Amino acid sequence: MVRVQFTLRCTECKSENYIAKKNKKLHPERMEAQKFCKKCGKKTLHKEKK
Repeated sequence: MVRVQFTLRCTECKSENYIAKKNKKLHPERMEAQKFCKKCGKKTLHKEKK
């Protein structure tokens, strides 16, 4: 199966807040998204963890 599960990590406090899925064949690059971080208490940039 091509669909993979990955973790999104906050770029400011490095906490792992979200789990997401994507089709690796269609989107091989790493994902970035503006998400709410509970630890920081604000919207921050979250990047896909290695």
